[in-house]
Amino acid sequence: MLSPNDKKLEKLDPFYRPSMSKQKTSAEIISEARNALRTVRTQRPFTPREDQRKLFGPASSRTPENRPPSSFSLHASSFESSDSRPISSARLSPLELRPKAPASPAPEEDPCLSFPKPPVDAAKMRRISSARARLFRAASQGALLPDRTLPPAEPKKTVESKETVVKGDPMVKINGIYLTESNAMGHLKSHPLQLTYDGGFSEIQEQEMFKGTTSLPSHLRSGGEQGKRCSRASSYSSSSDVSRLEARAVSKANLQEKDTEIEVDEVFWNTRIVPILHELEKEENIETICAACTQLHHALAEGNMLGNKFKRRSILLKTLYKLVDIGSDLLSLKLAKLILALKVSRKNLLNVCKLIFKISRSEKNDSLIENDSILESLLEVLRNEDLHTNTEAFLYCMGAIKFISGNPGFLDEMISKGAVEILVNLIKQINENTRKCGTCLPNSGHLLVQMTATLRNLVDSPPARSKLLSISALPQLCAVMGQYMADKDVCTNIARIFSKLTSYYDCCAALANCSRCYALFLKVINKYQKKQDLVVRIVFILGNLTAKNHQAREQFSKEKGSIPTLLSLFHTFYKMDLCAKEQAGGAQQPKVQRPRAPAEDVLIKLTRVLANLAMHPGIGPALATNPHAVGLLLATLEYKSIEDCEELVINTTATINNLSYYQVKNSIIQDKKLYIAELLIKLLVSNNMDGILEAVRVFGNLSQDHDICDFIVQKNVHKFMIALLDAKHQDICFSACGVLLNLTVDKNKRVILKEGGGIKKLVDCLRHFGPTDWQLACLVCKTLWNFSENITNASSCFGDEDTNTLLVLLPSFLDEELALDGSFDQDLKNYHKLQWETEFKPVAQQLLNRIQSHHTFLEPLPIPSF
Repeated sequence: MLSPNDKKLEKLDPFYRPSMSKQKTSAEIISEARNALRTVRTQRPFTPREDQRKLFGPASSRTPENRPPSSFSLHASSFESSDSRPISSARLSPLELRPKAPASPAPEEDPCLSFPKPPVDAAKMRRISSARARLFRAASQGALLPDRTLPPAEPKKTVESKETVVKGDPMVKINGIYLTESNAMGHLKSHPLQLTYDGGFSEIQEQEMFKGTTSLPSHLRSGGEQGKRCSRASSYSSSSDVSRLEARAVSKANLQEKDTEIEVDEVFWNTRIVPILHELEKEENIETICAACTQLHHALAEGNMLGNKFKRRSILLKTLYKLVDIGSDLLSLKLAKLILALKVSRKNLLNVCKLIFKISRSEKNDSLIENDSILESLLEVLRNEDLHTNTEAFLYCMGAIKFISGNPGFLDEMISKGAVEILVNLIKQINENTRKCGTCLPNSGHLLVQMTATLRNLVDSPPARSKLLSISALPQLCAVMGQYMADKDVCTNIARIFSKLTSYYDCCAALANCSRCYALFLKVINKYQKKQDLVVRIVFILGNLTAKNHQAREQFSKEKGSIPTLLSLFHTFYKMDLCAKEQAGGAQQPKVQRPRAPAEDVLIKLTRVLANLAMHPGIGPALATNPHAVGLLLATLEYKSIEDCEELVINTTATINNLSYYQVKNSIIQDKKLYIAELLIKLLVSNNMDGILEAVRVFGNLSQDHDICDFIVQKNVHKFMIALLDAKHQDICFSACGVLLNLTVDKNKRVILKEGGGIKKLVDCLRHFGPTDWQLACLVCKTLWNFSENITNASSCFGDEDTNTLLVLLPSFLDEELALDGSFDQDLKNYHKLQWETEFKPVAQQLLNRIQSHHTFLEPLPIPSF
């Protein structure tokens, strides 16, 4: 006689997957999808290593005539001897001469009155290098340099070797000839002053004061020394004149200080630099010349003579250029580093970048590059030189850096020296220029190929990825891809960067937040639909985005033409792969020998994207009712076996599994469910456990239909499911148990659990996996509950041994302290507790009550071993 509570338990419905007739919320569907749907993983597309170091590899879309050369000759004659600023073609207007009459000196004032010379400022002394400071102090004491005090002037002598201009009112006197103002200007134009440096500073002072003024310099206005004295005496009449004279005195002191510095440079040049230059001119052997170049670099740095301000720089450069013809890679690197330190420009900058590029093309020179630290000099070029005027020099400079970045040993150095920030800043400059001008810089596409290829190498390093995220580089790369959509090489390199970055969660999330990237990727697919090397990477990126971000699935699906574009691409490469198979006559090489076909690789990535999109409750039902999508998936399963291409068949089956989850009206999956079941039998009888698992999962969804349950029994698929319970593989046991659960909903099919020891295998699964997988334990209890619906005696239903085992297992699993006493961290423990409370405990308690109410205890129950 059953108690009222037992009678209530007897009236409970069988456990099975609920039907989809009732519309569910998104949260409910997603919650259930944890067991029914799953994302698909795949490998990143392989990029073969190029055999030769070139600006553009063999896969480049550029023709040889439309790209800069990677091979060229370079000699000393290639360099320009003068590295000064190019001569401007603009004609300058003449300066207007407006003489100004000086005031007459007062008779009582001393015309010979002079002002004291201001001392040299101590702060300016400190700015001189240590070497120069020592020489300066020695010179001031008369130890090294002669005193430059001029002899006293003779006031009455007017005959001088150089022209002297005396301006009166209103006449101007030149060499004793009085001219009017206009004639004086004409005379000056026809007899310009030739100011040259000969160790003194009187003419240099004239040049400095004459430059940039609209009237005659002050020392040409007063007619020699007598005029100067008269003019100086008259200046006491006003405070403004005094200020002007004080400024002139300070200027004269500054010039004297410069005079001293130049004399110091002369000494340093003659004592330190000239001997090294003599050594270089001997050209005895490479080792000696290389050592001399290193010594010269250190000496120039010590004397503050690096850069482009040193007056004897052209002499240095001529000497260095001549050494290029020796042809030694080691020497050329040292020369290049020194020439770059002298801040060459224009053609010489281009040639020195070409020189380094030429050397870096050989991998055997990587050790030389590392020892000479040439990388820092190259990065300095990119950091400090102007991109717009040196695009070609930047191209070869970036080409050398790209080669260097291909060696993993350089990555840490490049990142620590700011290579990531420099490259991203250049990309920003190119983006801004294109945005402002509406057109791309000449050769900027060639340069971007080198820059993006370098970034592709750098992103293998975690610090580089962190830097890219911190400086928001991903939107800039998206902008470049949009602006240079017509450049396949640029798009391919950026796709390679993104395919690497999206393999990491934080980078993938950052790209998913770039809302414009989805439309951008669709444009690339539409433009280069048959370019496998580019398309396969774009699809791989989409697979990464949609696998890790539910919002990304939604954003992508909202882009116009997103699903049709994917299906069109699927159809294109399906036809390509089918034609390749037909041309091969259907004969396939053994799997270990046959490389993956390019079309297969695209199809693998495409099916992954479709499987991931199907997880979205708004996209999955639409795909399930799309005849084109389902037709392509089924066609793939028809002509591909798991031996032909394992990953493609498994991904296709996983996509069908996700679509079969949605039991919606007009579902093509439901209409073709029997045909799909026939195709899945091929997978079940294969030796591939991953393929078997995917097939069982599809049967788990399809077996909710009565026709599929009949098919399973007719084809003896149920026996295969029972056998899989012995696999000791958690996921396989879970999926097989789900199929058996659906079969036991039909009272006429419950008896099949007795075949092949099904009950015992279910109890064994409960014992082995219960404490670690409460979802699987719950599924086993539901199956046993369905099986025992019409129970009259527990022993006759389950058997004595299995009944006793259940009577011990279930109470122990229902004891919270025993059930959750596992060595898990707190988060995992909370997850297990949630599963135990919400899924396992209610079902297990009902099953235990049923067994206890229909069991007669004749002897103590043994405790089974765990």
